Amino acid sequence: VQLQASGGGLVQAGGSLRLSCAASGRTFSKYSMGWFRQAPGKERDFVAAISGNGYNTHYADSVKGRFTISRDNAKNTVYLQMNSLKPEDTAVYYCAARNSIVVRTTQNYYDYWGQGTQVTVSS
Repeated sequence: VQLQASGGGLVQAGGSLRLSCAASGRTFSKYSMGWFRQAPGKERDFVAAISGNGYNTHYADSVKGRFTISRDNAKNTVYLQMNSLKPEDTAVYYCAARNSIVVRTTQNYYDYWGQGTQVTVSS
């Protein structure tokens, strides 16, 4: 499966952005999807994940209550709605996929990765 992330940009603190990750293939609903982010000089960290049917979601503590992961299997797309953005949310955001019903928060679990989209939050 190939993944294409989009929707990043520059936003002021307190603002919102919605990231999208479009996937190729006809079995998108069988894939668990995750979002990760990497800030300059730091390791890539887990942000959110969702099961293939969309019923099971997980979030990093740092984004709970502010970010929402969702998916539209008819459009082969997973979304990350980011509200109340903070400067510390600045990073390159990556989407990832694994053909499994199990949802995990570790990046080593995922087999496929998108190219990343830059999110910059100004103070």
